[in-house]
Amino acid sequence: MVIIAVAVLLGILGALLLLLPRNRKSGHLEKVQSNSSAQGCKSYTKVDVALHNKRTDCWIIIKDKVYDVTSYVEEHPGGDAILTHAGDDSTEGFFGPQHATRVFDMIEDFYIGDLKQ
Repeated sequence: MVIIAVAVLLGILGALLLLLPRNRKSGHLEKVQSNSSAQGCKSYTKVDVALHNKRTDCWIIIKDKVYDVTSYVEEHPGGDAILTHAGDDSTEGFFGPQHATRVFDMIEDFYIGDLKQ
Protein backbone atom coordinates (compact mmCIF):
# COMPACT_ATOMS: atom_id res chain seq x y z
CA MET A 1 0.00 0.00 0.00
CA VAL A 2 2.81 2.39 0.89
CA ILE A 3 4.61 1.58 -2.35
CA ILE A 4 1.50 2.41 -4.37
CA ALA A 5 1.06 5.76 -2.55
CA VAL A 6 4.72 6.66 -3.15
CA ALA A 7 4.44 5.69 -6.83
CA VAL A 8 1.32 7.86 -7.26
CA LEU A 9 2.99 10.79 -5.52
CA LEU A 10 6.11 10.47 -7.68
CA GLY A 11 3.93 10.26 -10.79
CA ILE A 12 2.13 13.48 -9.86
CA LEU A 13 5.40 15.29 -9.13
CA GLY A 14 6.91 14.06 -12.40
CA ALA A 15 3.88 15.28 -14.35
CA LEU A 16 4.14 18.71 -12.68
CA LEU A 17 7.81 18.98 -13.57
CA LEU A 18 7.02 18.24 -17.20
CA LEU A 19 4.13 20.69 -17.40
CA LEU A 20 5.55 23.69 -15.53
CA PRO A 21 8.31 24.61 -18.02
CA ARG A 22 5.79 24.57 -20.86
CA ASN A 23 3.55 26.99 -18.99
CA ARG A 24 6.48 29.35 -18.33
CA LYS A 25 7.46 29.27 -21.99
CA SER A 26 3.99 30.08 -23.23
CA GLY A 27 3.79 32.97 -20.74
CA HIS A 28 7.16 34.14 -22.02
CA LEU A 29 5.88 34.12 -25.59
CA GLU A 30 2.78 36.10 -24.61
CA LYS A 31 5.01 38.68 -22.92
CA VAL A 32 7.21 38.93 -26.01
CA GLN A 33 4.22 39.32 -28.29
CA SER A 34 2.66 42.00 -26.11
CA ASN A 35 5.99 43.87 -25.87
CA SER A 36 6.45 43.72 -29.63
CA SER A 37 3.00 44.99 -30.41
CA ALA A 38 3.01 47.67 -27.71
CA GLN A 39 6.41 49.08 -28.57
CA GLY A 40 6.65 48.16 -32.25
CA CYS A 41 5.04 51.39 -33.45
CA LYS A 42 8.10 53.48 -32.60
CA SER A 43 10.71 54.26 -35.25
CA TYR A 44 14.29 55.40 -34.79
CA THR A 45 16.93 56.81 -37.10
CA LYS A 46 20.54 55.61 -37.13
CA VAL A 47 21.42 58.93 -35.48
CA ASP A 48 18.95 58.18 -32.65
CA VAL A 49 20.45 54.73 -32.11
CA ALA A 50 24.04 56.02 -32.28
CA LEU A 51 23.43 58.08 -29.11
CA HIS A 52 23.00 54.85 -27.12
CA ASN A 53 26.53 53.46 -27.38
CA LYS A 54 27.63 52.84 -23.80
CA ARG A 55 27.58 50.00 -21.31
CA THR A 56 24.93 51.87 -19.30
CA ASP A 57 22.86 52.78 -22.38
CA CYS A 58 23.23 50.22 -25.17
CA TRP A 59 21.00 49.97 -28.22
CA ILE A 60 21.72 47.80 -31.24
CA ILE A 61 20.21 47.30 -34.69
CA ILE A 62 19.52 43.81 -36.02
CA LYS A 63 17.89 43.48 -39.43
CA ASP A 64 16.41 47.01 -39.30
CA LYS A 65 14.91 46.49 -35.84
CA VAL A 66 16.10 48.40 -32.79
CA TYR A 67 16.79 46.70 -29.46
CA ASP A 68 17.64 48.22 -26.08
CA VAL A 69 20.00 45.60 -24.62
CA THR A 70 21.27 47.75 -21.75
CA SER A 71 19.89 45.40 -19.10
CA TYR A 72 21.60 42.43 -20.78
CA VAL A 73 25.11 43.87 -21.23
CA GLU A 74 26.40 42.61 -17.87
CA GLU A 75 24.86 39.14 -18.42
CA HIS A 76 26.19 38.70 -21.96
CA PRO A 77 28.19 35.44 -22.03
CA GLY A 78 30.59 36.94 -24.58
CA GLY A 79 31.55 39.74 -22.20
CA ASP A 80 32.12 43.12 -23.80
CA ALA A 81 31.70 41.75 -27.33
CA ILE A 82 28.13 43.02 -27.21
CA LEU A 83 29.52 46.57 -26.93
CA THR A 84 31.50 46.29 -30.18
CA HIS A 85 28.53 47.56 -32.15
CA ALA A 86 26.69 49.47 -29.41
CA GLY A 87 24.69 52.22 -31.06
CA ASP A 88 25.18 50.61 -34.46
CA ASP A 89 24.19 47.66 -36.65
CA SER A 90 24.94 44.32 -34.96
CA THR A 91 23.26 42.07 -37.53
CA GLU A 92 26.41 40.31 -38.68
CA GLY A 93 27.71 39.64 -35.17
CA PHE A 94 24.32 38.56 -33.90
CA PHE A 95 23.95 35.87 -36.55
CA GLY A 96 27.50 34.60 -36.01
CA PRO A 97 28.27 30.98 -35.12
CA GLN A 98 28.94 31.82 -31.46
CA HIS A 99 25.24 32.27 -30.66
CA ALA A 100 22.94 29.43 -29.69
CA THR A 101 19.51 29.38 -31.31
CA ARG A 102 17.85 30.53 -28.06
CA VAL A 103 19.18 34.07 -28.61
CA PHE A 104 16.81 34.41 -31.55
CA ASP A 105 13.89 34.10 -29.13
CA MET A 106 15.53 36.10 -26.34
CA ILE A 107 16.25 39.16 -28.45
CA GLU A 108 12.57 39.95 -28.87
CA ASP A 109 12.38 40.83 -25.16
CA PHE A 110 14.57 43.85 -25.95
CA TYR A 111 12.75 45.07 -29.07
CA ILE A 112 11.81 48.77 -28.90
CA GLY A 113 11.03 49.69 -32.50
CA ASP A 114 12.03 49.78 -36.13
CA LEU A 115 14.81 51.56 -37.94
CA LYS A 116 13.67 54.41 -40.17
CA GLN A 117 14.99 54.05 -43.69
